[in-house]
Amino acid sequence: MRRILENKKIVGIYNDYFDYLKITFLVLLIIGLVLSFFFSPSDYLQGEVVRIMYVHVPSSWLALMIFSAMSISSLISLIFRFRIFTIFTKSLAPIGFTFSLISIFTGSLWGQPTWGTFWTWDARLTSMMLLVLLYIFYILSWVVIKNIFTAEKISSLIAVFGLANIPLIKFSVIWWNTLHQPASIKFLEESTIHESMLAPLIFMFIAFACFSLMVFLIRFKVESFKLKILREKS
Repeated sequence: MRRILENKKIVGIYNDYFDYLKITFLVLLIIGLVLSFFFSPSDYLQGEVVRIMYVHVPSSWLALMIFSAMSISSLISLIFRFRIFTIFTKSLAPIGFTFSLISIFTGSLWGQPTWGTFWTWDARLTSMMLLVLLYIFYILSWVVIKNIFTAEKISSLIAVFGLANIPLIKFSVIWWNTLHQPASIKFLEESTIHESMLAPLIFMFIAFACFSLMVFLIRFKVESFKLKILREKS
């Protein structure tokens, strides 16, 4: 009886925090959209098309950050055999995959009026497409491979080796001649983006991050439940 009451208390706390997270996401999203459409200026070269940036850039950031987190978690899982990190990685994968697709799609929409083409195989776009394929390979490894231990190993190796693609995406505009301009937001140097454009970018990024956390919490709960069922069967 005591355990049941404790579990109900934990579930209640979880639901309360989840509600706060949903409210935070909605507030940040509304502020970000208002700033993006009404307060942020149009670009002197690209005009109103530049507003695609407020979806494209946060999505790209999250796609890279999530895969980096997956790679580190997979490495820990391979070395120390902590299955919770496998669940963590498996829960993150569809979220990162979604943001990578949004990044590719919005980048194409932005590229047509800016560069005159939806797609070109330059270093940044090619490495970003490789990231999408890495997400697909990771997710498919769990679908195709029926043995959970083999799927865990193969998927972890995909995530670990795929980490090498992250610096290629990040520094491709510096190492090679690409259509993309160098980064405007810098942490170690002075950023070249104006505050009126930086503010909506930050709000949209945090809003997307909150949404990612919401989906992650749901998926983590589901994946943990699936693992519990597999253990009971074995």
